Amino acid sequence: MAVGFVLISAAPSKEHEVYDELMKIPEIVELHPLFGEYDLIAKIEGGDFDSLGHVIVNKIRTIDGIIDTKTLTGTKF
Repeated sequence: MAVGFVLISAAPSKEHEVYDELMKIPEIVELHPLFGEYDLIAKIEGGDFDSLGHVIVNKIRTIDGIIDTKTLTGTKF
């Protein structure tokens, strides 16, 4: 099981729309709004790191209103 934490920057006034679209992605197991440099943090889970990459590139980064992402990866013990 691979785990990733994706820090997400949204365009001004698009935060709610981005949040709603992210909630539709089943691999996102937690989603939290933030204050500061990033607007949201999403915890994603997948079978391996390739599947995490697919979610990030093809599902998250394609959402209208997302400006930038930064991903931190980990694993479950």
